Amino acid sequence: MPPSFTRNRFFWVVALQTAIVNFYLGGFSPAQTILRADQGTSLAIAGLHGTALGVAAIFAGFANPWIAHRFGRDKSTWIGLTFFSFGLVAFVFSPPVQLTLLATFIAGFGTSIVINSVLTSMSHHYGKSAAGAISQANSVAFVGFIFGTFLIGSIATLFPSQWRLGLLLAIPAAIALALFGRDKESEKHIPDEDGPQSGKLSLSFWIAWCGFTASISSAFAISFWAAALLRDRVGLTAAAATLSIVAYGVGMAIGCWYGGMVLKRFKLDHQLMGIIALQLIGFIIFWFSHLLLLSILALFIIGLGSSIQLALSSIRLIGLSDGRPDLAIGLSSQAVGLAIAAAPFILGLLGDHIGISRAYLMVPLLIALAFAVVVVIPSRT
Repeated sequence: MPPSFTRNRFFWVVALQTAIVNFYLGGFSPAQTILRADQGTSLAIAGLHGTALGVAAIFAGFANPWIAHRFGRDKSTWIGLTFFSFGLVAFVFSPPVQLTLLATFIAGFGTSIVINSVLTSMSHHYGKSAAGAISQANSVAFVGFIFGTFLIGSIATLFPSQWRLGLLLAIPAAIALALFGRDKESEKHIPDEDGPQSGKLSLSFWIAWCGFTASISSAFAISFWAAALLRDRVGLTAAAATLSIVAYGVGMAIGCWYGGMVLKRFKLDHQLMGIIALQLIGFIIFWFSHLLLLSILALFIIGLGSSIQLALSSIRLIGLSDGRPDLAIGLSSQAVGLAIAAAPFILGLLGDHIGISRAYLMVPLLIALAFAVVVVIPSRT
């Protein structure tokens, strides 16, 4: 990985765009335990909110090549933020589970469009330095994730019935960024005469895609239900358990900012294998722990191990796409969607039947699969 790149205006705008949607994910994902208590649902029904996010990401994956072709990557991010904002407001003011599921789908669609557009924009803008740039932008994004988790956990502790209102802070942030950050003098986008990127991809791409899916599945399974396992093992309240997930976000942020610097001497695949192994070590400590401080430390280690998997795996997929980055990232969004839709729901369903502790054993299997695919399918980057 090249050692440096320029953190210019472009970098900070796209980093803050992802920080805004990650604020929502940081507050929403670990708060599933609180939402479940509010709505009186089972683990499986609460997990359907993750499924709604996942299905939204799948739809965004199909839409990504068309939106990028029609509007360009710059406008695509603002379109995504618009969908996100509408869905977020609907979620906050929609008590029944049927409406929160629909609102989650809309917000998730916008979130995925933002992330997809940012990944391809940064890959194009930074070239060989893209992995480092994306990782550090993700670090900024996870500051939003940490703040979202801390704020929602704190509100849920002090004002249990008002925790959703805290999510609305993302709306003025998105408006301010659009007013002061959007490049009003950017070149007019001219759609490619050949149409949206399409065509068949190699078997190597699809095997790498499966590994990417396993990687994201493990991360979201941990993010959605770590608070539930903490409650089961340590006996915390739902609000306190949600607040403890801040450690996971801190690990993600630090790993994203410094991971590229620490690992830059290693090849892309070796970097990815190293952090996947670190994620597994953190998970093993977390699963066996019955002590609060040790569990929080384990969550921090898991965050470090999960941090730059998205960036490195996305670069691998782009490298295997034969020069079709929008198509590759669209398909990666479908992988993310499948992971979000399936992993939290299956883990929740298993948790209803065999307990959350045993259900969590699906996570190391996913981690092992992600590691094996990196070994079998070498990167072309």
